[in-house]
Amino acid sequence: MKLVNWFSISGAIALVYGFQAIALDDNKRLSSDEWYKAGAATVEARKQLSVNTNKAKNVILIIGDGMGISTLTAARILEGQMRGETGEENLLSFEKFPYTALVKTYNTDQQVPDSAGTASAMNTGVKTRSRIISLAPEQPKGICAGTDNTSLNTLAMRLENMGYATGVVTTAKVTHATPAAVYANSAHRNWESDDKLTSEARDHGCKDIARQLIEFKQGDGLDVAFGGGRKHFLPKGKGAGTRNDNRDLTQEWLSTRNKASYVEDARALSIINSETTGPVLGLFAADHIGYVDKRPGDQPSLTSMTIKAIEILSKNDKGYYLMVEAGRVDHAHHEGNAYRALHEAVELSKTVAKIIETVDLSETLVLVTADHSHVFTLAGYPDRGNPILGVVRDQAGNEVLAKDGKPYTSLGYWAGPGHEEGERSEVDDKITQSSDYLQQAAVPLKKETHGGEDVALFAVGPWAHLVGGMIEQNVIYHYMVNAMGLKE
Repeated sequence: MKLVNWFSISGAIALVYGFQAIALDDNKRLSSDEWYKAGAATVEARKQLSVNTNKAKNVILIIGDGMGISTLTAARILEGQMRGETGEENLLSFEKFPYTALVKTYNTDQQVPDSAGTASAMNTGVKTRSRIISLAPEQPKGICAGTDNTSLNTLAMRLENMGYATGVVTTAKVTHATPAAVYANSAHRNWESDDKLTSEARDHGCKDIARQLIEFKQGDGLDVAFGGGRKHFLPKGKGAGTRNDNRDLTQEWLSTRNKASYVEDARALSIINSETTGPVLGLFAADHIGYVDKRPGDQPSLTSMTIKAIEILSKNDKGYYLMVEAGRVDHAHHEGNAYRALHEAVELSKTVAKIIETVDLSETLVLVTADHSHVFTLAGYPDRGNPILGVVRDQAGNEVLAKDGKPYTSLGYWAGPGHEEGERSEVDDKITQSSDYLQQAAVPLKKETHGGEDVALFAVGPWAHLVGGMIEQNVIYHYMVNAMGLKE
């Protein structure tokens, strides 16, 4: 059995941690002796872990929206199979990180959470209600009155006031719940533009989320904001603009910041000089950025947005905080579409691999997690190496039939639009591996729902060794604060 670096994507990380792991041949049936030796070698490798107690100059929090445990399992298999392997022994890039924990995701008012409350917990250190953005749990959702007293400082707000650089990158709208929790306080996640504000919110002076991004008063404001959601920044009548106040927030971004840039396509992003530019706003779609398999050529990838953001933020000698979100994992799950959910997760794995190649892990804490999971399952006893998006086959290669005499997929949803009334449709590998196929679901719902089980947290870098056990989601904020040497 050959020993290889624990982080095959970067030899530098192995030097930092001195950690190695057994390399398992993804297409080989190991003997009992080989499995035994591999298990023992893994224990010995963990004994070699060294602790990094440097102060973290930088923190990168990466969120796969809706990327629960079952999604990780299926995505790692798909990634391996995309390389021609069986897939089961594959590891996503961040699954190679040396420290992990399980995270409880419930909101203070919901057993199964919403992204606004979960993202707020990670960015403020306080668990809160569903559908509200970075406000204390005492604040009634959808009510503006009282928010001056219940607004919570986010990590980005604290760091901006201390002279750090800050940024958000997402494949969703930059005003969507997860990125909004970095820079905004809002009594409802839907208040993305002024046309969504209630009369009560307008009467009490609450600002919409897009406006809060532009008017972010802490420090010099966000240094980078990349994603979709252009419509919320433009007045009605201009492009797909939705604003009623006749304000063009993209122009306000340029006029209120020194050396600011605003870009709308991948080419414009690529030619920005990271060394000389000031703050950069990139809005690459009117709504969300397209799925990986459908993304227009003028829209940048998650990887290209993230690396450009790191280049810009790294100019700050004090350090930076960057939140990166693969937002469309969640959207594909809601549509009951495993193909796109898993390909978005694989894209996130590629992005994290590139991050690890780019940053200095002696001074950068990298955390990868999910805000919540989905009612997404992997079952049915398929043979090892069975196409993860295919129908269940046994070890002889025969389709396994359900009680109705028809094949079924190993991936499925408890609820969602894939439900069929009456007799179930015939399926085969060609049908189920199509990018538009919706996995069959037990309960008929217009949209598939979040799941309430725990999610995983993966950590590498300064103070990553604190990550472990079963934690509440708000503890993630305190990991970051501790690593950066900030006072609680």
